[in-house]
Amino acid sequence: MFGNDWDEVLKDEIRQPYFEELMQRVGEEYRTHTVYPPEPLLFQALKLTPFATVKAVILGQDPYHGPGQAHGLSFSVMPGVKIPPSLRNMYKELNSDLGLPIPNHGYLIRWAEEGVLLLNAVLTVREGQAASHQKLGWQRFTDAVIRAIGERTQPAVFILWGAHAQKKASLIDTGRHAALKSVHPSPLSARGGFFGSRPFSQTNDYLNSHGIQPINWEIPSL
Repeated sequence: MFGNDWDEVLKDEIRQPYFEELMQRVGEEYRTHTVYPPEPLLFQALKLTPFATVKAVILGQDPYHGPGQAHGLSFSVMPGVKIPPSLRNMYKELNSDLGLPIPNHGYLIRWAEEGVLLLNAVLTVREGQAASHQKLGWQRFTDAVIRAIGERTQPAVFILWGAHAQKKASLIDTGRHAALKSVHPSPLSARGGFFGSRPFSQTNDYLNSHGIQPINWEIPSL
């Protein structure tokens, strides 16, 4: 299903009746409405970042609901799409935190390949209807993904921006992993504590302290 070690990690989860029902509901949504991300990219976060390679998790809420934006990675948009405001603020913080140049696009596949799991709590959305799939049942599955990483002995950093993401802290063993919390990078809240929170260097400091190769956060411009 995922084409990597997530297949083994989540095998019991995807055999459960709720998951089969969820997939039926999601399939019906794709048949009867315009739904994002495109169906082939539904599990892109798990496909691009195998379980064993996860160094950090950036939790989003649900996908972008505009045409051509969402492609299965939280906060990321397809090349050629205008950079959304929250991601623009993430880039500003990346620049002030690590001195890295701000890229000219919002395609975060490089982070996924570096071991950053870009996971949304809800994996689908109807076009133009934010949070329209909040009650479809995705959270049980994505909570299982978070829990699986949380139960791993190899340390990881959970980056929890905003109240919605911070609710997931209860799934994480913070004796074994780091949980970095701040307000959301959205323009509505970023000045209330996101700017200056240094999540990128904090993540790398934690990984370094546990003998794990730090993440190269640089995203080259296209």
